[in-house]
Amino acid sequence: MAIYSSNGKKLVGVEYDAVPQVGDIIDTMRVLSTDYNEENEYAVFLLEPNTRVTCYIFDEIFIIGNQSGFESLNEAILAWKNSEI
Repeated sequence: MAIYSSNGKKLVGVEYDAVPQVGDIIDTMRVLSTDYNEENEYAVFLLEPNTRVTCYIFDEIFIIGNQSGFESLNEAILAWKNSEI
């Protein structure tokens, strides 16, 4: 398990090839699931302390999008698949 932090724009203190995996921690939230799309963007679905789900979208270590407050992991994944994030 790796622990990452971000400054809101990128992961801090990591190499460019760092890829968060299920079980890792980002900004105190546990990674529940991950996915890639055809543009090689990487979605990371995180469990918030209030049990809601946040999604960070990465291009390498850079955060290019995020949305929080999903009621379930399925809802967050559906939004990602439908390009709503």
